Amino acid sequence: MNDLTPHRSPLRSTGVQVTLGLVAGLALGMLLSRETSPSAFTTAFMPVLDTIGTAWINAVRMTVIPLVVPLLIVGVAGGEDLRATGTVGAKAFGWMLLLLVACAALSTIVSPLWFDTLTLDAEATARLRATAKIDVPTADALSIRTFILSLIPLNPVKAAADGTLLPVVLFTLLYAFALGQVGDGPRVAQLAFWRGMADTMLVVVRWMLALGGLGIFALAAVLGQKLGANVLGAIGFYFMVNIVLHLIAVVAIYVFIAVNGRVPVRQFLRALVPASVVGMGTRSSLASLPAMVKGATDVLALPPTATGFVLPLCASVFKLTSAIYWPVGALFIAKLYGIDLSTANLLLVSASSIVLNFSTPGIPSGGMLLQVPLYASIGLPVEGIGILIALDTLPDMFKTLLNVTSDMMVAVMTTAQGGGAERAPVG
Repeated sequence: MNDLTPHRSPLRSTGVQVTLGLVAGLALGMLLSRETSPSAFTTAFMPVLDTIGTAWINAVRMTVIPLVVPLLIVGVAGGEDLRATGTVGAKAFGWMLLLLVACAALSTIVSPLWFDTLTLDAEATARLRATAKIDVPTADALSIRTFILSLIPLNPVKAAADGTLLPVVLFTLLYAFALGQVGDGPRVAQLAFWRGMADTMLVVVRWMLALGGLGIFALAAVLGQKLGANVLGAIGFYFMVNIVLHLIAVVAIYVFIAVNGRVPVRQFLRALVPASVVGMGTRSSLASLPAMVKGATDVLALPPTATGFVLPLCASVFKLTSAIYWPVGALFIAKLYGIDLSTANLLLVSASSIVLNFSTPGIPSGGMLLQVPLYASIGLPVEGIGILIALDTLPDMFKTLLNVTSDMMVAVMTTAQGGGAERAPVG
């Protein structure tokens, strides 16, 4: 009777579709980039792909706030013990800090050894330096005062409309903890509404992910056409160091999951494939959040605390990649401008990547612009930040991959029962 059993085609898998879209899009884009002058086809076709890709990103991002808010409220107020939720948050922060220190140590130790082998062509570096243009924000835009005040929105609805997730998350947490203090009647009624909204939004997320193959293909084609296939010299070296270090960190997380055994590593991989590919295609861990929630729920069977609290919290404030690319970027700019970056200054950059990780300002390229005063204090040219921003497209794909992987690891380590998601709970 086995021959009568329907077999689902692998091509219907979301993970397979978005992976094929990524590969095919990059191949097409790099092929078109070889044209000495854009053909009529390229001139007409690329704007269409750009529109399709941007529309798909917007469609995914529009689900983030409506999904995060009910998940947070249900995850916090729906728990039996609010103190337990606070304990989970403290554990999540501890794992974030541990991962940051480990990645900063990796980057600080390994990167200088690689950059010592780099010899740059004087003419090529002169041309590259000539492209360094940056609009440096005012000091107040990057100050601690501005960051703290930005966390308390005058209008939470406007903050949600503007897509500034962290203030929305903090307001939602405040609301959820307050809801946990009201009577059973109002609390149960509201929780029923928010659960219904969360379930509905998960359906919308599945619809958006079903279009992921097309959306990723369009985004990857535009990316490949801009980058081209020939990335040489200093840029190629910078890409190599950045990408390899991020991949080492990703592999280390998978090895840790395999050794720890809280969830089977194959399930962990299967849960992360759609979110990882969406993240690499969109270069946004926030855009990957709906897919992460789906994988954590459907594949890993993590509790609501993980999907409604830990994952949204990590996606909002945790950027593990800064611990890697801040030291790499500083070494690259120092090499580019012929500056000897001392060990003390490199350690200062690494420490800053940890301390300032949770305070990235809500402005374009905020993670890199946050380094402007740091560069000025250690004698690196501030205009070098402009080069890093210009070169961030390809490495950013792997940065997002690491962020997504580390977010899921924190969720597993703070909420999963030992022995794996499909096994009976221990004890």
